[in-house]
Amino acid sequence: MKSQDKWITKVAFLGISFMLTSAYAINGALPQMTKSLGVSATEVQALATTPSIVVTVFVLLSSFIAAKLGDKKTIILGMLLVGFAGIVPFFVSSYAAILVSRMVLGAGFGIFNSLAVSMIAVMYQGQTRATMLGWRAAVEQIGQAVLTFVAGLLLNFGWHTTFLVYLLAFPILYLFYVRVPDTTEMLAEAEEKQGKAAKKSLKGPKKISPVVWILTLFAAFLVIDYMAIQLSFPFMAQSLGVNGMVVSTILSFMLVAAMVGGIVYGTIQKLFGRFTLQVGLILMAISNYLVAFSNHNFVMLTIGVLLIGFPMQLISPFIFSQLPNLAPLKKQPFVTSIILIGFNVGVFVEPFIISFLAGIMGNHTSNVAAAAYTTIPLLGVILLIIAVITFFTNRKRLA
Repeated sequence: MKSQDKWITKVAFLGISFMLTSAYAINGALPQMTKSLGVSATEVQALATTPSIVVTVFVLLSSFIAAKLGDKKTIILGMLLVGFAGIVPFFVSSYAAILVSRMVLGAGFGIFNSLAVSMIAVMYQGQTRATMLGWRAAVEQIGQAVLTFVAGLLLNFGWHTTFLVYLLAFPILYLFYVRVPDTTEMLAEAEEKQGKAAKKSLKGPKKISPVVWILTLFAAFLVIDYMAIQLSFPFMAQSLGVNGMVVSTILSFMLVAAMVGGIVYGTIQKLFGRFTLQVGLILMAISNYLVAFSNHNFVMLTIGVLLIGFPMQLISPFIFSQLPNLAPLKKQPFVTSIILIGFNVGVFVEPFIISFLAGIMGNHTSNVAAAAYTTIPLLGVILLIIAVITFFTNRKRLA
């Protein structure tokens, strides 16, 4: 058995994705930090959002860093930055120092974010690759849930202690270092095989396909739709007089649904093949309409919210699974970075897009719930249009 096929190697590799969503794990400590550090709510919120901004920059740089250091060493560098920068706030009470540490934390995430996906294209093929992509997406959701929970427990000992959650980066890094092979030789072998296949079929990717840029826009749109439901739900529930604790619990279960989507992605992809994309899009559209037409029915609204995470984690791995067919293997870190930037940009622009669409549709209200009820059905229509278009196009490309 090849070393990358051993279960311990797969666990070691997936472990790095476990840390990727930990930037928001310390959000529960923000109110205490506001008072302790003597800063405004806006300033302390910047400690939560700054890593995401820096991630976007370093996701772009990661492919160039990997070209110099190699994939494995680049991931090790990123994880070291996460571990050391993450625990800095445990030792200091300076807002400026904590802000810088959060920026370095974001740099660490950005350095290995795309490699957590692109290395799968080098290490695995076929159904194993699809399964690993699905599990990687699931592990991100599991990591977010577990690390947020652990950080909440640590908060009982003070806000400084919350940041000790980043110590988990070190055992994960050790397991990765010991068990995951260097992919340099694998990449050379894979490129040789890809080159031979290209000579036979004359269809192997020799350069980056323009489809990558289309998928980037598609990724941004998917996140806009996903975040529109996730961020609007608390306001919709509030208008119905629902308790905040209930809302938080439902949002937690939404993450569980997303996790399940990642876990079963390999099975779904095996059953539906290229139609996995359409299955995901239709389920997302159903979620949109359940939310939009709930008509103050909280049960229907809840079902719609819980559903949205599942298809999102079917489509996301599907997008990444197409990249080996759209660019040479040595360009996989770069094209993966581009797709990830699409996802991140979608998160950033979502409030502006929703507000813009609501205005176009004649609803100029600043009420988040009202804007969501107006725009989410439109997003559902777009999802169905994309499903129909992709059903009849790129039949051979999307497989």
